[in-house]
Amino acid sequence: MDGMRPESLDGILSRVEGYWSDDDVARLKAAYRFAAEAHADSSDRKTGHPFITHPLAVAEILTEIEADPSTAIAGLLHDTVEDTETTLDQIREQFGEEVVNLVDGVTKLTRLSFHTRQERQAGNLRKMFLAMAKDIRVILIKFADRLHNMRTLYALPAEKRVATAEETLYIFAPLAHRLGIWRFKWELEDLSLRYLETERYYEIAQLLGQGREEREQKIEAMRQAVQGRLAREGISATVQGRAKHIYSIAQKIDNQDIGFDQIADLAAIRIITDSIADCYAALGLVHELWIPLHGMFTDYIAKPKGNKYQSLHTKVIGPDKQPLEVQIRTWDMHRVAEYGVAAHWRYKEGGGGAPSDEQISLLRQVLELETDLTESHEFLELLQMDLFDDQVFVFTPDGDVIDLPAGAGPIDFAYRIHTEIGHHCTGARVNGRQAPLSYTFDNGDIAEIITSPSAEPSRDWLELVKSSRAKAKIRRHLREKVHAENVAAGRDALRQALEHYPVALRSLVDLDDLATVLDDFGFKETDDLLAAVGFGDVGAATVLKELLADDVQPTSLAEEVEQVLGETGSGGSPRLGAPLVTVNGMDGFQCRLSKCCSPLPGDDITGYITRGKGLAIHRSDCKNLQYHARNEPGRVVPLNWKRDGDGTVFRHDVEIVAVDRVGLFSHIAAVIAECGINISSANATTTDAGLARLDLQLDIRRRQDLDHVLGRLRSLIDVISVRHLSLSR
Repeated sequence: MDGMRPESLDGILSRVEGYWSDDDVARLKAAYRFAAEAHADSSDRKTGHPFITHPLAVAEILTEIEADPSTAIAGLLHDTVEDTETTLDQIREQFGEEVVNLVDGVTKLTRLSFHTRQERQAGNLRKMFLAMAKDIRVILIKFADRLHNMRTLYALPAEKRVATAEETLYIFAPLAHRLGIWRFKWELEDLSLRYLETERYYEIAQLLGQGREEREQKIEAMRQAVQGRLAREGISATVQGRAKHIYSIAQKIDNQDIGFDQIADLAAIRIITDSIADCYAALGLVHELWIPLHGMFTDYIAKPKGNKYQSLHTKVIGPDKQPLEVQIRTWDMHRVAEYGVAAHWRYKEGGGGAPSDEQISLLRQVLELETDLTESHEFLELLQMDLFDDQVFVFTPDGDVIDLPAGAGPIDFAYRIHTEIGHHCTGARVNGRQAPLSYTFDNGDIAEIITSPSAEPSRDWLELVKSSRAKAKIRRHLREKVHAENVAAGRDALRQALEHYPVALRSLVDLDDLATVLDDFGFKETDDLLAAVGFGDVGAATVLKELLADDVQPTSLAEEVEQVLGETGSGGSPRLGAPLVTVNGMDGFQCRLSKCCSPLPGDDITGYITRGKGLAIHRSDCKNLQYHARNEPGRVVPLNWKRDGDGTVFRHDVEIVAVDRVGLFSHIAAVIAECGINISSANATTTDAGLARLDLQLDIRRRQDLDHVLGRLRSLIDVISVRHLSLSR
């Protein structure tokens, strides 16, 4: 599994000489000589093997899944354009247009990375699916390339191993599953687990090894029992025993919350016959040999999976009184199960054939998303739904099978039939009975959609649907219907958000010139950005920050403060007044806020009657107040705030120390404005150490407001410290 064995051309030739023509074998040998010469100057791989061993391994993996000659030859040549001086014209001249197109497609995929930031990852997935749509054999070569790289992943640094394993487990293995390539899927999953959860991988491997000999003896005894029973009935079949893979065991432990010793079905029997009739006959004989478990039979021959997998699945009580899984299929079904779409290019005398549109329906659905979605994060979200979700199979009244994600309901079903049926869906009849839109399908349900001309999608539908197609269609309809409303709502949201900013800062923002920030949010038209703000996909405050980042470019912090606040401050004329407190329900007396503890509405407060200066208001936990209470308890009186939120503000001094940079004060001012707080005045100084000190006077109404803004300021990456100093009236 470590890929330590250097691959050779002889191993490939021995596998293909039985069914390739002499001309194709000669082309393969020529491709090997071409690749070996092209890579002659390449440095050895990190495993220590010559570079040519990698394309050889890729070609060998492709022949293991019975790929056609052009695919295997392209596998040998897939790195020549990327890593050597070889040109596509040279490959075209020697190996033809079909091979050069495959090499070109793989070369473009090699440059894509799927563990980048979300937008780029989604864009790369789009490119991969477009390449697959042109010729799905491109992804077969990419799978083989990835599989060999995973086998030799041990040679890379730890960080690179983890990143590659994550990309493999979350992108390539699910895609192999959807394309029905079991041969790739299980090994990619096992190798990914090995590098992502190393201890767990080897723990399960060790546990499997401890009882392996006994299990193999039991499997062999059951295999012989089935083989003998079939032979006596005259059924020609091959019977195989197979063990579960490490990743599938780990998943079962997680999903069922059980221990390894509680997994009963670590092995299974597979019967491969010559005809469908023999499959059903073999099923009957298996049920005669061992008692079938109720509800554990599935006929994937009559109703294939979405990736065209076909087989009979049954579970029986085996001779050791433990559950035993049995799969029964024909050789053609077995080839599709192991090799998926690759099986349809298997070279035969007279030519093979590419898979039909139906057999690569995932690609068609993905390409449809291109027309329904405008944003990368949506494409990634919905594509992952299709890659990862299990499936449920539902019948139309005419007997057609519709595959849907597990948990899907009538709306998903309606959109799979036709977009207009989805738009006007009101319910369904399931198995002859009326069902609501919230109904969840079970395998084998027969569904008929009920429509009404007046019905149309609502946002609530987005919570009900599970399929990417339905979700994309609903979102597109909603956006088209309310696009104008969203544009207006977005413009209003920007205006309202801007009102919270200082006056001078507002003057720097032109809401009629959003073109400068369209690229930052991935839009081409201003109305699309406004609609996204109105729809709630993009925050108004986020747009304003981007606009300010472009407009505010002062040369110094002092200039920035002056530019943003002006000489007289930004606060306009907030209402400053005496603290509104009551003593035993009475008010109207002279009072002041104590600077020692800076009380604010929202604090528990107590009064101290001073000599000649009226009533001093303290926070109840103030140490100065506690001193007065011990020495002059008669002068301490209970207080309450009379009312809160009537517009009265208290100017509070705050000191901020931060790393000096262009745009620092603009950023801080925007954060404070988002909190609904006005900056009355500001003073800035800088140090030789590259630090800035900002002394701000904020108009505060309540303690909660102060705590909130201080918390926001402390969370900023440039800010080193924040402290509040005093209150003033």
